[in-house]
Amino acid sequence: MDKFSCSICLDLLKDPVTIPCGHSYCMNCIKHHWDGEDQRKIYSCPQCRKEFKPRPVLKKNMMLAALVEDLKKNGLQAAPADHCYAGPEDVACDVCNGRKMKAVKSCLFCLASYCENHLQTHYNVPPLRKHKLVNPSKNLQENICSRHDEVMKIFCRTDQQCICYLCTMEEHKGHETVPAAAERAEKQKKLQESRQQIHQRIQDQEKDMKLLQQEVEAINVSADKAVEDSEKIFTELIRLLQKRSSDVKQQIRSQQETEVSRVKDVQEKLEQEITELKRKDAELEQLSHTEDHTQFLLNYPSLPALSESTHSSSINIRPLRHFEDVTAAVSELRDKLQDILRDSWTNIEQAVTEVDVLLFRPEPNSRAEFLEYVRHVNLDPNTAHSYLFLSDDDGRATLTKQKQSYIDHPDRFSSWIQVLSKNSLTGRCYWEVEWGGGGVEVAVSYPSISRAGNSHECAFGFNENSWALRCDGRSYTIRINKVETKIPGPVSSRVGVYLDHRAGILRFYSVSETMTLLHTVQTTFTQPLHAGFGFFNYYLYYSGGDTAEFVKP
Repeated sequence: MDKFSCSICLDLLKDPVTIPCGHSYCMNCIKHHWDGEDQRKIYSCPQCRKEFKPRPVLKKNMMLAALVEDLKKNGLQAAPADHCYAGPEDVACDVCNGRKMKAVKSCLFCLASYCENHLQTHYNVPPLRKHKLVNPSKNLQENICSRHDEVMKIFCRTDQQCICYLCTMEEHKGHETVPAAAERAEKQKKLQESRQQIHQRIQDQEKDMKLLQQEVEAINVSADKAVEDSEKIFTELIRLLQKRSSDVKQQIRSQQETEVSRVKDVQEKLEQEITELKRKDAELEQLSHTEDHTQFLLNYPSLPALSESTHSSSINIRPLRHFEDVTAAVSELRDKLQDILRDSWTNIEQAVTEVDVLLFRPEPNSRAEFLEYVRHVNLDPNTAHSYLFLSDDDGRATLTKQKQSYIDHPDRFSSWIQVLSKNSLTGRCYWEVEWGGGGVEVAVSYPSISRAGNSHECAFGFNENSWALRCDGRSYTIRINKVETKIPGPVSSRVGVYLDHRAGILRFYSVSETMTLLHTVQTTFTQPLHAGFGFFNYYLYYSGGDTAEFVKP
């Protein structure tokens, strides 16, 4: 078949041509080959390297073409070189002469590789059937001992390497050795165990992937719904404001019309009175010019008496504000709305940033990691007990003996000297408290904690709604649902609080040059939390001055 194959494309000849040296090629193959030699103007045969000048004229070899066509009709095809001859990346047959064929098997006993033809002896000769055949390998020489030139069929467990039988008598003498096949079998078991572990991890991680994909879909659905709901709510707020604006405008215009109508009514009556007065004045003027005294006296009594004005005395012209008070009232509403929006916007921003899906994120360990979750916290004056004075920025509370003039509010603690933060706390957050004086309680609480009365339902740490760390100059005490536990640890004037709301973790730290964990609460939080301060209930016997302040770490 090779004689009917093109040595360039290694396939059956197509449109065969024979060049002057007698070798034949596909017309397109030899043309393409000579096109690459156009610059030299010397053309050569790819097989015998004979050179031609000028470029030979190619004509189809009709006889050869007819032979190739007959071969095709009889179903004979030249085997493509890619399927039979060994390329640079292939394992070549060690027996083939000349151009080597691809090896289909390698023999671990012979340490040689064979093509399909030369492999037949291993199938037909009985002694060769016992040889171990494997897929073609380029690394057969690695099975030979470099020292003794023998096949390495033994494994030295002492040195963890393959050796030949001669090695066991020399440098590996006395070592623990086993047949390579036995070591392979043992390591194969471990390999299978490793594969099983890998497969199990793959299955577990594929499950996690599915869960994460579901979480992505849930996040997208939730975010889309939040955007849609937020737009609806803000649209309702805008409509409500627009309606209130329209109502105020309508009321102003209605009152404007009423007041203007009243003024015009008075104006018309005054105009009528002025007209009547002018008519009377004309009559009096005419009478005053009468020269006949008798006629003057006769007509004088017939003149009507001048009536008293009914309007002039009732009109009190004074500087009027008119509708300026309405503007002031609307401005006051605007200011209140701005305050509400500012406070609410902080909560909205926090709620958005607290969305944390990856629950397997590690807990913070170093102070730098805790500071990534720092949350600005300030106190709510509406919750402060009347013996607590709050700083202007609502960041510090001070115990006083003088009662503060707070307005009544249902959120205010009436008996226990406590105060809660204005901010609600969810997600992961961290804050620090600097305290001074006789001692304070650093607490967190649900907003649903009771406020009125002196029962334990209102006190931090005495119920299921709050947790409190009591700090004084000597020790710490953790109080959870009425249970108090003394905590050893370095007493400092600063306490750090870490909250992972979703994981149900609350931790208190003593903070100085280092952070020392005082106590960990592990539970399930069912509501947003608020930070709080509590002061010991002996203010009547104390001069005051105990303080607790949220500080920037």
